[in-house]
Amino acid sequence: MATLVTFHAHPDDECIACGGIMRKAFEEGHRVVLVVATRGEHGEVPPGFLADDEPLWRRRVEETRAAAEILGAKRLEFLGYTDSGMMGTPENDLPGSFWRAPVEEAAAKLAAILREERADVLTVYDDNGTYGHPDHIQVHRVGMRAAELAGTPRVYQSTVNTDHMRAGLAEFAARAAESGIKIPGVENLGELGKPAAEITAAVDVRPWLNAKRAAMRAHASQISEQSLFLAMPEDAFTHAFGTEWFIRAGQGPGITETDLMAGL
Repeated sequence: MATLVTFHAHPDDECIACGGIMRKAFEEGHRVVLVVATRGEHGEVPPGFLADDEPLWRRRVEETRAAAEILGAKRLEFLGYTDSGMMGTPENDLPGSFWRAPVEEAAAKLAAILREERADVLTVYDDNGTYGHPDHIQVHRVGMRAAELAGTPRVYQSTVNTDHMRAGLAEFAARAAESGIKIPGVENLGELGKPAAEITAAVDVRPWLNAKRAAMRAHASQISEQSLFLAMPEDAFTHAFGTEWFIRAGQGPGITETDLMAGL
């Protein structure tokens, strides 16, 4: 048995980016630990969704606990920072925001968990935080430094395969329009992910997609049944989420790994 620690910015990020590898590791007998930097205080929630005087962060923590159980995480930790909002918004500069946290301070907190768990594998995000969100970029910075401090041997940067995503959008666009589902156009991918040539690990998580989708449903305050993630047909969901993509320094060029826990 080895230990996988997966580090994320907000509640619900874990199931979208790494839900498959989490459930896979759990079912293969490994220990799975989920660490979340913030409690997602500035997420968007439909009017009337929360009870009177119920803070969003409390609901999102409850949802994360439920999703973590579905995905097989045996430990859930929040680092205690505040959601920084989208890039360029006032929330970036609020006291306690993760974006403004000193990297060494936050990395020391994460490194302490890595040492306690004797982590064999850590996942973070790529250097642009997958899509340019400030908290996701900070996950990369903090996570990479924490791995150095703790001596964690394997660090994988979760990302999106932009070439794969472009192909999927082109294939499913017409069908989505017929079904009334709005999907972003290829021209709107912006900073999302990395080109296939930069990716070194591709994990087939199709056997665990039911758990991944169930974990998404657990985050009902952020992922509704009408959302693109849950409304898309099964084959489109499989194309979008059936492979989880990573970059590991020293690997490549091309895909050289298909299992983050191989040999452990």
